[in-house]
Amino acid sequence: MSETRINDRIRVPQVRLVGPNGEQVGIVKIEEALRLAGEVDLDLVEVAPMANPPVCKLMDFGKFKYEADIKARESRKNQVNTVIKEIKLRPKIDPHDYGTKKGHVERFLNAGDKVKVTIMFRGREQSRPELGYRLLQRLAEDVADIGFVESAPKQDGRNMIMVLGPTKKKAEAKAQQRRNRDEATSATETHAAQAPQATEAAAPVDQATPAGS
Repeated sequence: MSETRINDRIRVPQVRLVGPNGEQVGIVKIEEALRLAGEVDLDLVEVAPMANPPVCKLMDFGKFKYEADIKARESRKNQVNTVIKEIKLRPKIDPHDYGTKKGHVERFLNAGDKVKVTIMFRGREQSRPELGYRLLQRLAEDVADIGFVESAPKQDGRNMIMVLGPTKKKAEAKAQQRRNRDEATSATETHAAQAPQATEAAAPVDQATPAGS
């Protein structure tokens, strides 16, 4: 934005002029373009300096910069950084540990994060890479509804690595989490509001004691 040339800083003999509402004025001398800008109290802004001749538009440059800054801030705010989580497994992992590790993978994928799964081989296990490969295949199949294999299993020294990607984008995952929290809060508030009514409805009604009893 700081390099955008406006008004007297535009030093070319002629420009292709665009009006304030996007209408094509045509190719005019720079003096004529500046005169037209002054008549409507707008700036002459070079929007396509590499064109031949350069394209300039009549606009309020201050307002244009302000709106561009707002859009840039919104874009940065909505930008989501990709996070890669890591889970390490052993080739002969027991069922309970596998279930725990798989739960972590599911949680990461549901949050929109990628997961790097590393199988660590030790000693004689290094001669049985098929054990690690089968374990990674099993994990990929178990989480296939929420993740996909982004990088197939490959040997890396004494380890075997696979990367899983989430089927749900990070922004979508965050939006879903917000909706779930809002729904949970709403349900809690509704329950709290109904609780006194239920108590009152369940309270026994005092009956008058018959006379002479």
